[in-house]
Amino acid sequence: MKIVVSGGGTGGHIYPALALIREIQKENKDAEFLYIGTEKGLESKIVTRENIPFKSIHITGFRRKLSFENVKTVLRFLKGVQNSKKMLKEFKADIVIGTGGYVCGPVVYAAAKLGIPTIIHEQNSVPGLTNKFLSRYVDRVAICFNEAKSFFSSEKVVLTGNPRASEVIGKDGIKGKLSVGLKTNQPVVLIVGGSRGAKPINEAVLKSLTELGEKPYQILYVTGDVHYEEVRKEVDLIGNPDNVIIKPFIHNMPEVLAGTDLVVARSGATSLAEITSLGIPSILIPSPYVTNNHQEKNARAVSDHGAAILLLEKDLTAKKLIEQMDQILLDDQKLKEMKKSAKRLGIPDAASKLYDVMEELVREAGK
Repeated sequence: MKIVVSGGGTGGHIYPALALIREIQKENKDAEFLYIGTEKGLESKIVTRENIPFKSIHITGFRRKLSFENVKTVLRFLKGVQNSKKMLKEFKADIVIGTGGYVCGPVVYAAAKLGIPTIIHEQNSVPGLTNKFLSRYVDRVAICFNEAKSFFSSEKVVLTGNPRASEVIGKDGIKGKLSVGLKTNQPVVLIVGGSRGAKPINEAVLKSLTELGEKPYQILYVTGDVHYEEVRKEVDLIGNPDNVIIKPFIHNMPEVLAGTDLVVARSGATSLAEITSLGIPSILIPSPYVTNNHQEKNARAVSDHGAAILLLEKDLTAKKLIEQMDQILLDDQKLKEMKKSAKRLGIPDAASKLYDVMEELVREAGK
């Protein structure tokens, strides 16, 4: 099977694509891949590091306000469609899947117009402009949240989950704890604001450090590379409690998550896929600075089912953060119920489910 994957702009679009590719490589040794992204995007570095064939097109996103730039974007889109058609024909693609970002627009649209089976994968509970547009042309829309169903034609929608969830299953939590200096006999709270960190979360944690030092649980606090030095200066003045480990970044996150009892984090789609597949309760502090406020909607899709506590950034204080951490970790019954709720939402075999949909489409097309 010859598979074209397109997705870019953020890790939330790229990492699910790579997780899917890795799963397919396990199940089908003969599968061939071509990844189409943008040259300047994050995907050009990440994908090529994985030794996956990569080609690029030039495309930009639409501005939400009226702008002459949008005229240029339309022209780039048309050129991108033309270039994508050429790449798809040369590769002899059997199927094309778009995992999000504006680069998917011309690639998936070109495939649909060539009669090649197509899928878009929507990670969030609320779709972006590109996937809304492409949903009219594709054969299937794979979703991760039931809340996304209402945005698409029901006959096209299939709930597969996020392929990233498959990559955190079966990891050694004890090894994960030891790798970052945590004790193996105490509950763990992982506090993380994303790969770059989140200043409001960092400020709340710093104000709560002294009180956290008195808790019967331990904290792994990931500041993000950008904020680490500034945080360390503050910590040096306040004092670093023995039960608080501070890191700029975690490279073995699947292992660390496997040893975690509670997560305090933003509510990006990939993070939620990982923690629900492992059945980890969470305190979610959605970023208010994202398109369509989709992180808050993602968070509500989890908190409404009892798997998380939603804490809006405007309401975030050190006092409230500690109260909610205690509320979960110091109440065995609540912790147990939240774990069950999170597990019910998780789809650990998401990559395999998505591959099954791809195989079905290819069979139907007689390829």
